[in-house]
Amino acid sequence: MVAAIINGKEIAAKKRLEIAKMVENLKENDIVPGLAVILVGNNAASRTYVTNKQKACQELGMNSLLIELPEAVSEKELLGKIIELNDNPKFHGILVQLPLPKHIDEKKVIETISPLKDVDGFHPVNIGRMMIGQDGFLPCTPFGIMILLEETGISVAGKHVVIVGRSNIVGKPLGQLMLNQHATVTYCHSKTKDLKLHTSQADILIAAVGIPNFIKAEDVKEGAVVIDVGINRNESGKLCGDVDFAEVSQKAGFITPVPKGVGPMTITMLLYNTVKAASESIHR
Repeated sequence: MVAAIINGKEIAAKKRLEIAKMVENLKENDIVPGLAVILVGNNAASRTYVTNKQKACQELGMNSLLIELPEAVSEKELLGKIIELNDNPKFHGILVQLPLPKHIDEKKVIETISPLKDVDGFHPVNIGRMMIGQDGFLPCTPFGIMILLEETGISVAGKHVVIVGRSNIVGKPLGQLMLNQHATVTYCHSKTKDLKLHTSQADILIAAVGIPNFIKAEDVKEGAVVIDVGINRNESGKLCGDVDFAEVSQKAGFITPVPKGVGPMTITMLLYNTVKAASESIHR
């Protein structure tokens, strides 16, 4: 069996066309969706992500603002910038690019962003809403994965979903979104005994551990859907995921590549959340 490729780049492009129409409709009501991004320090990967987010906003005719702060910025000053943006009606979404310097409390930063502008979907209010199936902003990468499956025609209802990784950004919220759509969910992590026993039973296997080529063909059930969230560099410096694509693509039924898999969906759903926030601002 050779797996069908789930092309995240193509699905993201389709979703962005839909988002562009939403932006046009809002502009007819004199509302231009605005995203403010705060970048602390000079982390090269963070700067790349931020640049891509700004470019995506511009392509859809959205308003974007980048606030750059030095590595040594005080927590008080950073929180002050967030509070200013909370009160600024021009910006409907606020994103503080992670990771942050060690002297800044990440939890405090996330909780300072208004839940109404938390387009990353990390605020406890939005996480709580997701847990009980209420409307709110969903974390972008898990949200993007759900859209990938939906657009590919893969239903998760009644399926056994195994997630390798338990981060607050991907693993935990993704499992809840799967559960909300009637999947049976197993979380695996560094303390899980006999990992292969669990992964080999998965109808849908999610790899989100940050270890290059960690999942091998022997870890995967024949015909399974395999979603690779990892973005790593192998020994040759080449971009790769957490899944050994060459091996696993010969056994899985569906698979996401790296790049052009999950990655393009993350920024796309950030744009969607920002436009949703702008739309909801009309009624406040």
